Amino acid sequence: MRAIVLSLLIALPAFAETIVFRNVKVVSMTSPKVMEKQNVIVRDGVIESVSTRLAKMPAGTKVVDGTGKFLMPGLAEMHGHVPPLNAPNGATDDALFLYVANGITTVRGMLGHPGQLELREKSKRGEIVAPNLYLAGPSFNGQSVNSPQEAIDKVRAQKQEGWDLLKVHPGLTRDEYDAMAKTAREERIRFGGHVPAEVGLEHAIEMGQETFDHIDGYAELLDADKGPVDEKKLAAIVKKSKDANVWIVPTSALWEVLFNTIPLETLQAYAELKYVPQAAVDQWSKAYNDRLAQTPREAAKNVIAARVRILRALHEGGVKILMGTDAPQQFSVPGFSLHRELLRMREAGMSPYEILKTGTVNVGQYFSKQDSFGAIERGRRADLVLVDANPLVDITNVAKISGVMVRGRWLSRADLDAGLAKIEAKHKR
Repeated sequence: MRAIVLSLLIALPAFAETIVFRNVKVVSMTSPKVMEKQNVIVRDGVIESVSTRLAKMPAGTKVVDGTGKFLMPGLAEMHGHVPPLNAPNGATDDALFLYVANGITTVRGMLGHPGQLELREKSKRGEIVAPNLYLAGPSFNGQSVNSPQEAIDKVRAQKQEGWDLLKVHPGLTRDEYDAMAKTAREERIRFGGHVPAEVGLEHAIEMGQETFDHIDGYAELLDADKGPVDEKKLAAIVKKSKDANVWIVPTSALWEVLFNTIPLETLQAYAELKYVPQAAVDQWSKAYNDRLAQTPREAAKNVIAARVRILRALHEGGVKILMGTDAPQQFSVPGFSLHRELLRMREAGMSPYEILKTGTVNVGQYFSKQDSFGAIERGRRADLVLVDANPLVDITNVAKISGVMVRGRWLSRADLDAGLAKIEAKHKR
């Protein structure tokens, strides 16, 4: 098959019909155990076998030596964004590549733009280097919806257009929200995102909202800005969430940025900022300073502390968590932001295995009606990450990437570094 070339002008290796990861330690995510001395065969983008035995392979098989390394499922960004296709300086391609370079093989895009559905299909066909994309349409908010009938029409239009889900933003009235929710059930399209103020968390749960991104609505319900949350009230909303089978996408690292609890100097020193334009960094810094005059410091600290407590309670209460960061955003660079998010999950009391579940098997369960991925098993889509150290011992080992496979396409460390260098060169300070 002919070589595929990124718009970044990075020449990538041609697809190999069969690839074998030889003598690798497998973190299958079907259990918290590591499988030693495994050979994982991938054929035509699907995991064909996982075994200690290795039969004679056909000529042309690509072999990746996994000795001393760990193979885990690809991760997911469940509240990500794909820049508009008309974004300047190749920002769309850059974002997609940055996701992949950081081990993210699935992105749930949470704000639809023209052309994204075509981009999703190009990704499926392997015409571009990109994660698997599941896309929300343009958002339902106080500006885009002005009546219950408009909400109904918008749901039906987005279903017909082929979007994977509906995105909820603030500003909807309760009547508009309810019209959207009821029509979404009729049309069998899922919806998630924010909780409009007039709707409230409890009503949104009752109406079938599936994901609550940014832990939205929980801190507000619990008056988190005033101090430690009421534990009895917290337990009640955790139970209600569990009983309704909702999913939580925390985006904790970003909320620390937006509430200014991380010093600006620390944010400005993030190494990954070399992959974004200086103008963006300057804009983010200005926004940070503008917020200092608007948000009382004590209230901001209370909210962030409460969010950690709420996430811990949700996790311990059996509510399902999905990995997500809301990148690209202020000081939140696609892909790199996920590795910062892992540390916030650890702070909330989650073990490395529990953290990895939120970006692998949980995501596979969430999308189980559409595809099969999220674990290293025969028949699953071959989205894989090869890392140099055991991620079940230390979650930061997830960042020690030797290579990434998306739908059977293997990108070595050298391929990833070449792509990153191209992006960095565009934004040379």
